[in-house]
Amino acid sequence: MNENPGFGLGLVLLGGFPRGSFALPTKRMLRWRWENTWLVYSVAGMILLPWAVALARDPYFGEVIHQAHGAAIAEVALFGFGWGVGSTLFGLGISRMGMALRFATVLGIKAPLGSLLPLLVHQPQQLFTRQGYALVAGLVLVILGIVLCSVAGRCRERELSVQPMQLGGAGFWLGLVIFVLLGIFSAMLNFSFVFGKQLQQLTLEADAKPTMASTLVWALALSAGFLANGGYCACLPQKNRTWGLLTQRGIPTSYWLGPMLMGIVWFFGIVAYGMGATDLGALGAVLGWPAFMAMNIITANVWGAATGEWKGAGSRTYGYSWAGIVVLLIAIYVILGGSRT
Repeated sequence: MNENPGFGLGLVLLGGFPRGSFALPTKRMLRWRWENTWLVYSVAGMILLPWAVALARDPYFGEVIHQAHGAAIAEVALFGFGWGVGSTLFGLGISRMGMALRFATVLGIKAPLGSLLPLLVHQPQQLFTRQGYALVAGLVLVILGIVLCSVAGRCRERELSVQPMQLGGAGFWLGLVIFVLLGIFSAMLNFSFVFGKQLQQLTLEADAKPTMASTLVWALALSAGFLANGGYCACLPQKNRTWGLLTQRGIPTSYWLGPMLMGIVWFFGIVAYGMGATDLGALGAVLGWPAFMAMNIITANVWGAATGEWKGAGSRTYGYSWAGIVVLLIAIYVILGGSRT
């Protein structure tokens, strides 16, 4: 375990801030459809920037890939592709369920699965240690915080929606299935990090700094994820006939810069998480993942309140929201305590 786990967890939490903030530019891009914004963001955040950083930090990455076992590269790419499938499922299910229920379903599965499965696969004996108990307690608190935030979101939908969503019918249940699968697939980005240890070790042997050893893993995983995520975004403009919006006259330059900024902010959140998880030691990805998710949720909720998304909501709704944030902060504290054992 790292001698200063607080610093590692600090980097993980720092990474959660941009992850919870990256979508803010979409609020000012009303002339583009979702697929236009998401395609530009995906190219910047999943292809261009990851490989630019990997090349800058490890100019010998070609030798690292050549030395690595094919199975190790395949695992990283496969899990990355699975995460990309999750992003695609988000697009498919987005109109079938309320925001609060989507939020609860995805993160309620993503947080524990992304943390516990790597632990059970690699170091199951750690589950019955003080560290393991702290992790489980922290995960329970993360899930409770997610539920409270989701109840707040559902209350807000009921208070602010002119036509409340009818929770029933084939469309709703199909949406529920989609978002359960999304929660499973979304956790796979952390699996790429966990199962990419050989690539990280070879990168270290190529004189890379320990905190930057995961850049090649992220480049491979996100590129594989782009095949599904970016591919879906590229198909939608054809279906919806929205390709022309990208070159429409009068579109401000900010419409291109906004999604690129989203990609930059989002990717550096991932990099900060990887650096922090590395500093946390052998169980860094296990301990860091729920804290990363918790900070992501806290940031998104705070930004939502700051940008007026909760305007007009009742005091009960605010109470659920802030109670969820407090529980998530307690969860981070519990996880930090476990990382020190």
